[in-house]
Amino acid sequence: MRVGVVACGAIATHIAQIAERRAWPITIYPLPPLLHNHPEKIANEVDRLLTELAGQHDSLAVAYADCGTYGAIDEVVTRHNVLRLAGNHCYDIFAGKKEIERLMQDEPGTYFLTDFLVRSFHRSVISELGLDRYPDLLPDYFGNYRRIVWLATSPSDELKRSAAEAAVALELELEIRLVGDSGLERALAEILTFS
Repeated sequence: MRVGVVACGAIATHIAQIAERRAWPITIYPLPPLLHNHPEKIANEVDRLLTELAGQHDSLAVAYADCGTYGAIDEVVTRHNVLRLAGNHCYDIFAGKKEIERLMQDEPGTYFLTDFLVRSFHRSVISELGLDRYPDLLPDYFGNYRRIVWLATSPSDELKRSAAEAAVALELELEIRLVGDSGLERALAEILTFS
């Protein structure tokens, strides 16, 4: 059985590592991670790719949570009769929905980072929001945030430095929560069908 996985590019590397560890026969089709800056486009891109892949695999799955599509992605997966990752966003998947809710109750002004966002922070956040050109917009974008929580799956000294630099750039306190990739692994196991 070969399974095609339409995946968010921000978690595609994690999926590949898990698949190799578990010897899952999957082919990953990542979509650009920067789609998250335009969540209204995600469902259409997932739909396009699922349509293109139809009949090329024994089954298909979608490695996206809702990701700000407000249910549009659910309409797509229902139409294609495939499963997607549960949850509102990858933070739910990595840390667990209850933990994210607890962190948000403790501090509603929490900005979350994943390893991908730490690694690509300047390009994904600073450049995309124009803060490299218009630094005076920082309070407009981040004035209501009080902290950054990095949901670390594979922390390294280099990523720790990058996360600290991101916190300085946004003028926020940094907290590091080691979450690993077991939540993603469980979520993937629920949507992949090999029979």
